[in-house]
Amino acid sequence: MEGGLTLTLTAGCSKWDIRQKVWDYIEKNNLADFPRPVHHRIPNFKNSRQAGQNIASLGVFQTTREVKVDPDKPLEGVRLAALQARKTLLVPTPRLRSGLFNKITPPPGATKEVLRICATSQGVRNYSVPLGLDAAVQVDLIVVGSVAVSEKGWRIGKGEGFADMEYAMMVAMGAVTDQTIVVTVVHDCQVLDIPEELLGDHDLTVDYILTPTRVIKTDCARPKPTGIIWSKISHEMMEKIPILKKLWDKERRLGKDVTLKDEPDSSVKSTNHTSPSPHTNGEARPPPVPPKPADHKDSAAVYIGDIPSTTRVSELKSILRSRDAFPLQLTWQGAQRRAFLNYSDPAHAQVVLEKLEGLNIGGHPVRVEMARGQRNRGGLGEEQSM
Repeated sequence: MEGGLTLTLTAGCSKWDIRQKVWDYIEKNNLADFPRPVHHRIPNFKNSRQAGQNIASLGVFQTTREVKVDPDKPLEGVRLAALQARKTLLVPTPRLRSGLFNKITPPPGATKEVLRICATSQGVRNYSVPLGLDAAVQVDLIVVGSVAVSEKGWRIGKGEGFADMEYAMMVAMGAVTDQTIVVTVVHDCQVLDIPEELLGDHDLTVDYILTPTRVIKTDCARPKPTGIIWSKISHEMMEKIPILKKLWDKERRLGKDVTLKDEPDSSVKSTNHTSPSPHTNGEARPPPVPPKPADHKDSAAVYIGDIPSTTRVSELKSILRSRDAFPLQLTWQGAQRRAFLNYSDPAHAQVVLEKLEGLNIGGHPVRVEMARGQRNRGGLGEEQSM
């Protein structure tokens, strides 16, 4: 490992355990670069641009014409290398809300400095055009971000599943083949021995790993996803990602099984019965009254609001674990972008309030405060095993 640093995993760890260990390790050892903290992100790290520039040493990069590179900060070096080599650079649209790809189109006669801008998130906004499903795209090389990866090619992302989904969608639209090479760029400490039992059929594997000090050929024999696994797609996800609807309809017309997963998260009590209320011009709104508890008469509730719409309840659970903010019960109201955490008494809730001070999820600040009317009523749904 670079600088003699090592990160070890314990037996029986989960994907979220691995993510948390990597994020904590990178921050603790000051390996992180902007944006920080790296938690709940594809972590940017010092010398990430140097690692990304190693892409030029791969034979497939030299021969490919179209490269798809994720928009993560540590992949800027790869995007710049692609632009400097006059490749067609495709970048996924943020959270796939308005399509699948943006094609980066530098202005004629672009200088080195302009190309550097084109490789950043600003460049994706200012120098790109969207491509539809009918675009004739054939991608030979894909570069994805990772939180952890093994030398066998097994990869763990930040937990939102977008890289896996993007690849599956590219298979469905014929943009990739089984010959398409997948590369990731990470810090040396992110290369770990990941237990294979943690991987699912939908998980994307990688063929090469680029670090600041190494180029690793994985010789991964595990098959990549062969298309969209519709049984893992919820109706809510279909609403958030419009392009999924088009692919679903296309495959339905071909007679494929497109049955969706339509089960709510059974590990928490969900009370999503209404549409989210609109923001009130930035004015402070009082936190809503939490649901009544079943048993805890003296319990108190902490309200978390303005949660990003794409946040999963599993991500919130991980955050609470990392801050030692275990609730007795949790109610998840995703449609309203809020959650309630129930504690045994107001004193305990106040301690948790301090632990969650300054909380942000995915770089977005959220509201954390005592819920209204919490005395003698702050219970929050089904009891959780956090």
